[in-house]
Amino acid sequence: MSSPGSKASTKRVDIRTEYTLKTVLGTGAFSKVWLAEHRKNGSMVAVKCIPRKVLRGKEDSINNEISVLKSLHHPNIVQLLEIYDNPSHLYLVMQLVSGGELFDRIVEKGSYTEKDASHLIAQILDAVAYLHTKDIVHRDLKPENLLYHTTADDSKIMISDFGLSKVEVEGQMLKTACGTPGYVAPEVLKQKPYGKEVDVWSIGVIAYILLCGYPPFYDENDQKLFEQIMKAEFEFDSPYWDDISQSAKSFISRLMEKQPSKRYTCDEALKDPWIAGDAASSKNIHDHVSKNIQKNFARSKWKQAINVINATNKIQRLNLASQKAT
Repeated sequence: MSSPGSKASTKRVDIRTEYTLKTVLGTGAFSKVWLAEHRKNGSMVAVKCIPRKVLRGKEDSINNEISVLKSLHHPNIVQLLEIYDNPSHLYLVMQLVSGGELFDRIVEKGSYTEKDASHLIAQILDAVAYLHTKDIVHRDLKPENLLYHTTADDSKIMISDFGLSKVEVEGQMLKTACGTPGYVAPEVLKQKPYGKEVDVWSIGVIAYILLCGYPPFYDENDQKLFEQIMKAEFEFDSPYWDDISQSAKSFISRLMEKQPSKRYTCDEALKDPWIAGDAASSKNIHDHVSKNIQKNFARSKWKQAINVINATNKIQRLNLASQKAT
């Protein structure tokens, strides 16, 4: 089995000769993820099983994801360990993350403070800064893609799902409209060329939610939602933000800056006093954050969030080029 610091190898043998597939952890649009045990050393992994028949026409996308994952070795990024390739399926053997999803853990906590949120965002920023040094743009940062490594109270957070990630070529901006409504940056909705700054915007949205439990932009009507985002219109509403420090609000405003050129980079954000200093408050904000998360991000809602393809089609269909909120 590949060591954590080595590049994932591709094997042509049947995966079941080396792993026992135990139980299904999750099911996606095109794949299943299994909990699996290595037959020799007993290590537990997650195996993403993708039928070859659903890969037809999507080879470029999966090859892009594999190429990106192969190049990544960071403590806060779920690692691709091995690849098994056979005529019927493609199997991606991934590092197992067993600590649960971000929102679930916050709700379960007895106490939760700005400092806790700051520590979470610092880990995400560090991982995304690493991606950006490799010219990789994640393009789909959202709470569902943030998982805890273990169930331990001090577990680190991990970034997963690199299906939309793209390598930014020097001198060429990205153009494909993609992402998840609510987390996507204004320049994507305006159908303008964009770059790494879109990830920083998404981290800003996540930071906002971590401090109040509800999203900065919301409307049942997609067009109105997108118009809010393009104008970068968000508020720090009372009473939910009354106990949140000015440093936190300033930090979020620098991440969710409408103009990409004025937005924090990950490195700049990591040096902000709310992340690097003592500006984050120690006041317990668990009650209202937990209640709002349960109300606004109930599992039945955000597990069935609009998928990326539908969202992309909606963005393009609405054709919200920069006639508004320029």
